[in-house]
Amino acid sequence: MKNKTIQKIRLFCAFLIAAIYIAGFLGFFYPVRLFDINIAPLIERAISDFTLSAGILLGLIFLITLLFGRIYCSTLCPLGLFQEFCLFLFHPKKLPWQKSRSGKYFIAAITFGTLLGGTVYILRLIDPYTIAGSALSKTTFGIVLITLIALLTIFKGRYFCTNICPVGTLLGLISRYSVYKIKINADSCVACGLCAQKCPSGCIDFKNKTINNETCIKCFKCLSLCHNHGIIYSRKSTALKPRTPEFSASRRRFLIGTAAVATLAAAYKAGIKLSSDIAHKVKTVLLPPGAGSPERFANKCLNCNLCVENCPMKIIKKADNTFPAVHLDYGKNYCSYNCNKCSQICPSGAIRRLSLEEKRKTQIGLAQVNTDICIQCGLCVRECPRSAIVKPQGDFPQINSDICIGCGACQAVCPVSAIKVTPLKSQQTAPK
Repeated sequence: MKNKTIQKIRLFCAFLIAAIYIAGFLGFFYPVRLFDINIAPLIERAISDFTLSAGILLGLIFLITLLFGRIYCSTLCPLGLFQEFCLFLFHPKKLPWQKSRSGKYFIAAITFGTLLGGTVYILRLIDPYTIAGSALSKTTFGIVLITLIALLTIFKGRYFCTNICPVGTLLGLISRYSVYKIKINADSCVACGLCAQKCPSGCIDFKNKTINNETCIKCFKCLSLCHNHGIIYSRKSTALKPRTPEFSASRRRFLIGTAAVATLAAAYKAGIKLSSDIAHKVKTVLLPPGAGSPERFANKCLNCNLCVENCPMKIIKKADNTFPAVHLDYGKNYCSYNCNKCSQICPSGAIRRLSLEEKRKTQIGLAQVNTDICIQCGLCVRECPRSAIVKPQGDFPQINSDICIGCGACQAVCPVSAIKVTPLKSQQTAPK
């Protein structure tokens, strides 16, 4: 396959996937489970629910990376696609060489260590998928962070991907041993430096005729730029062997790896304590069906806000001072009895996937009647989708706690606000 053809295929796939991401995040439609192939949510789902599908998808992405390198970063990652757009829009004439710094291993160790410890608190701040979702849903945190990343990209290329992003670091370690690599053909290369100037990840050392495939994101720009076929994407080794460094590279990697593993272990312990502290501080609030308890959800929700944008009733609200993750607000509407969309689209497993039948029996709260202001109109009785409210002749409405699921339909229809749904400490399945 010709070099330019490889890049065109990659660009077409990236453009198509970016369009689907934007449409999904803005709530226009959700045609495929594209969001299920984002690595950080996949890891979170695999840890929180131990689902077979998450394990298979995660293994598939790792296998693709092991075969072809970090194609995920250039074609599937929403934040990576945003950075590609920034580079296309501002078109810097020359991008700098980026030294692969060991600090990224410790960032990844802290991020994934605390995740294994039971909380996504650190992951929320640095996960590329979450940052993209937060920005598209117009949160202040997301907008500020993506603006900083955009500026970093304009001046330093894909520096975030090569030296900060924990997902990129993980994939880079796998990509180091990938079957297919981008290499410099020493016989054809004339050392013009054009490939290095345009490389967004700054991984090409044209003077020594080497490419760092750990940080290479496989955008394939260098393939189409070189007119002498001095750069190839192949499993055949035709590259000039790199010079032997004075300090043993293997020894250095061993020392860094040992320190990173120690950091991972420390972060794991810190994550256990942090998740416990968060659990003790959160308030009991109404949460989407499948969220479980406030303690669990506060430590599992990535705040990507995909459910916020896709909720047809617009009752899922973003994290605020009340609760550190998304939550429900029945101020203007209620949870539709015939909808389980948030459960189906949550990529991290924070909202467990429930069938519509399971969702209809999941108790998230309990309706209560204020008899001091109730006018006994009976609208709540007719509106309740589960027939959990009865009204004896001449008496106030009565709520059957074994049937009520806290959907809020009665609260929404009450003309005098005499009914209020109070959240349960932990969601459960209705006995009836």
